[in-house]
Amino acid sequence: MTEGIAIAPDARPRLPRGVRLTNNEAQGGWVLLAPERIFKADAIAVEILKRCTGEATFEAIVDDLTAAFKAPRERIHADVTKLLAGLAEKRLLEL
Repeated sequence: MTEGIAIAPDARPRLPRGVRLTNNEAQGGWVLLAPERIFKADAIAVEILKRCTGEATFEAIVDDLTAAFKAPRERIHADVTKLLAGLAEKRLLEL
């Protein structure tokens, strides 16, 4: 279903009020905490979510990750789009 969500290049993704990314040793690493929900975040998701502060645009996040990981921009763009769209559908991210 996330294929239908388009993210504008100038969107400034951020975690909504009540949702936070935290390193929780009891859960075994990084988790996304939301009211009455918890999602384990893998290393790639953590790198993306750390950049979702509402300050950087979607395109700037993709560019930063492309430079940091020296990976093809198209692949980074697709991965970031998939993750952010999925989180937005679950109301764990504002676009």
